[in-house]
Amino acid sequence: MHGAIQESKHIFIDAGLNYKQKKKINILEVGFGTGLNALLTLIESKNDRSEIIYEAIELHPLDDLCISSLNYLSLLNAGQLRDKFLSMHLSPASAATKISDHFHLKKIYGDIRSIQLSSSYDLIYFDPFDPVAQPELWSVDIFKKIYDSTNDGGVLVTYSSKGAVRRAMEAAGFKIEKLPGPRGKREIVRATKN
Repeated sequence: MHGAIQESKHIFIDAGLNYKQKKKINILEVGFGTGLNALLTLIESKNDRSEIIYEAIELHPLDDLCISSLNYLSLLNAGQLRDKFLSMHLSPASAATKISDHFHLKKIYGDIRSIQLSSSYDLIYFDPFDPVAQPELWSVDIFKKIYDSTNDGGVLVTYSSKGAVRRAMEAAGFKIEKLPGPRGKREIVRATKN
């Protein structure tokens, strides 16, 4: 309603990627969807980062028609990234793909509940559908699975600050911090593994 780009920049880039300030960073995204968060991370990777290893889990990948109708590149004035953005969507599942010198992507098509997480992550973009639509993804079990695969000091950022979501994160071991949300959203959450 208030713009997917500005919301993603605020939550995932500003409160997540720029907060971590690491030269080499392992990112897990739960809910790859349109690839917007990956695209914004790729754009940001040019700004003083040596390497981003990006792993994304998606249960329902977009079809070619949906991918071709996305207008993020024009809205971001980033037409020069067209081939890289298409590579993100068209790269084979479960294979690491070099998108740029500083950005490597591995997509996993499946349900996070049954996928074994294969890395230790510094940053998690938690971006599935909201807790009303997919309550099973906002559970203590899912957050504990993510917590156990998160490096010490790693953070998870998400748009939902509902009490049940925060309590599930805390029960999994995360320390919760409520932050001001983007326009149209009062609060977001950054959760840290101590």
